[in-house]
This record gives sequence, C-alpha cells and structure tokens, in this order.
Amino acid sequence: MTLFKTGTYTGVMVTRRLPAAVLVLVLLGAAPGLNAQATRGAMFVSALDRAGAPVSQLAPSDVVVREDNVAREVLTVTPAREPMQIAILVDNSQAAESFIRDYREALPVFLRALTAGNDPGISHQIALVALGERPTILVDYSVDREQLIKSGQRIFSATGSGTYLLDGLVEVSQGISKRRAQRPVIVAITTEGPELSTRIYQQVLEALRASGAALHVIAVGRPVNQSNDRAVVLAEGPRTTGGQYASLLTGTALTGRLTQLADELTHQYHVTYARPQSLIPPERVTIAAARPGLTVRGTAVVAERDQERP
Repeated sequence: MTLFKTGTYTGVMVTRRLPAAVLVLVLLGAAPGLNAQATRGAMFVSALDRAGAPVSQLAPSDVVVREDNVAREVLTVTPAREPMQIAILVDNSQAAESFIRDYREALPVFLRALTAGNDPGISHQIALVALGERPTILVDYSVDREQLIKSGQRIFSATGSGTYLLDGLVEVSQGISKRRAQRPVIVAITTEGPELSTRIYQQVLEALRASGAALHVIAVGRPVNQSNDRAVVLAEGPRTTGGQYASLLTGTALTGRLTQLADELTHQYHVTYARPQSLIPPERVTIAAARPGLTVRGTAVVAERDQERP
C-alpha cells in the first residue's frame, strides 16, 4: 500500500549506529553569513512547558544541538509554517471493539484541531488508514476536513481480525518517501491486541528513517506482552524520530491526548544550526533544552525535501 495518488526530554536522532534506529540529519546547504566551510542543519522542534503545553516563544539560546557531544551554533528559531503531511493509523481490529466509540468521538476533535486556525496558504494534508485485517486507506492525503471527519466518525471494528501496525508503518513510510513529503508526521492509535504483521523491527525502523517522519504512538488499553519486534518499534520509533509514546488505560482519555498532540504539532519551531561541511556523518545528534522547565524534541529536515521557506 502506498499513500500516494493511484504519516528535561531530549529528542535523540541516531545516525550510523544500530540498524534498528537510524535517523539521518542531512546537510542543507550553506546558510547566509556562514563561511565556505560550514553548512546548515535543520529540525522541526516541539518545545513544551512543565504542563506539557507549547511555549509561545523560543530563542536560539533556549536549545542546545550537539553532534557526537560537540555543541553546534544555533542560528535561527522561527515558527514552523511548512504544511504537514499527517498519516493517522487507526487500529480497528477486534481488540479495538470496545474503543470504537472513543475513536469516533476523538478523531473529529483531533482533525478539527489540526486544521483550525491555519495561517493563510498553509493546508495540512491528512490521511486516515485502518489497520484491522490489513492496512487499508480510508482517506488518502486530503485537505478536505469534512471528508476526513465523516470517515473518522464511521470507523468500525473488523470482527475476528488482528492488527497490522508494523505493516502499516512500513507501507505508510514508503508512501511518504515517494511523495517526498517536506514535513511528514505519523500518528498511530493502537490497542494491545494481537500483532499479526510479519515485519521485523529493523525493516520498520529503517522505513521510518528513510521517510523522515516523526512517529507518535498512542496505545489504548491495559498493556500486555507483545512480540519483541512490536515492542522495539514502539520504544525506538518515537524516541529516535522526535515523536513520543503514550499509554492510555481507558479510551475516554483519547480525546484529551489527541487534543494535546494537535496543539503541539501546530505550534512547532523550525530550528537551523551550523555544522562543518567536511564533517563525517555524526554517530549521535541530540537536541536538548537550555532553559529550565522546558522540554524539547526534534525531527530532522531532509535536505532534498527542503524548499524555500514561506
């Protein structure tokens, strides 16, 4: 399946380390004011206060970017105005049957929050994908909010099915890579039911890395023992892509959690920093808060997808 016409905390991005979690921070071309031996790195960054709410202002001095423990000069911090390409994966397997009503209530709220109050000229593209039985596109990437909301309100569970989260993550990531999405995000809403995918964790994490997408996972229901591959993906995928993992014991908490995530995604920053042109690709790149009470996490901007900023 291809989603293409016929998704203090320190955000850690690992490059050239374990095959399970590789996030390449790519060179972006020389920035104005830098010497000939320097280039630019960039990230989309979430900055949250102690309550988990986005901060209204962020300065270059508020964050620290390190490559292999070497601090780099942060050049600019501006509000992220690039349109997002958001794939929402929904586990509608039999295990999700008791949460379907919560899905139908939470998804419209999430979709409205993602599309409300956009700056003129910015339209986030959103896709809905069901995971029960097999990954199935409900709505391909669209800016039609009403179409997306209607689809979210019609989610139903597939009787006798398991979930295919890992297959869905691979296929959606491959679709994002083909689309050459500039600011991709994957939001996976899953239950603790049986995982029937045949993918191994290395395949999933490599596909995520290649897509450049930030992965946010919300697991609903009481945790149970899962396959090792699924457990690794749920732990490493969000951590190494600038996303996050949340576990909710009850479905009634889903609306609030998705509302909080929408607030974070729509209030991100575009951070650029200087890096030496001749540097061997770093083994470890981190972004951390330099200001007390601040939490940050970031996702690399892929160079070949980076365009002139509006």
